[in-house]
Amino acid sequence: MEYYELDSIDLQLLDALQRDASISNVALAERVNVSPPTCLRRVKRLTESGWIERQVAVLSSDKLAASLGHGLSALVEVSLDRQGSEHLGAFEARAVAHDAVQQCWRVSPGPDFVLVVQARDMPHYLAISQTLFTQDANVRNVKAFFATKRAKFTMTWPLSFRTPTTSTI
Repeated sequence: MEYYELDSIDLQLLDALQRDASISNVALAERVNVSPPTCLRRVKRLTESGWIERQVAVLSSDKLAASLGHGLSALVEVSLDRQGSEHLGAFEARAVAHDAVQQCWRVSPGPDFVLVVQARDMPHYLAISQTLFTQDANVRNVKAFFATKRAKFTMTWPLSFRTPTTSTI
């Protein structure tokens, strides 16, 4: 296996790209003080080695809610009766396949899963809950928390304090 050690330039590139992946290569190169061809090579290497999984657009929840309906965000704890790997895997597969589930986390201790669910409204959430929870005999307990305000939302990792690490590629 080949080892790829992140250096301070790589960390600066990752930090800048996680904040704004639409930045041009020239602007990114200027920000981290390297030439544009070097910057392009490094970003390509970071992507090919799996440090960058994908680039996405983060949509405005307020504008979507105003345009498509009120919008309802729920954080949902799910506990299963049987926790064998086949049971956990089956529930996880159903949850991640559902479009309304934005995030699915296996957690411990406590519930088996925490889901972040985005619904149009309460009737839509009810339909989602019937599909994911009510129809599954292995679901023991569901506890939903409905968001009243989003105080912070970010996808960034704090990289400025980190020292370079070694990883296999």
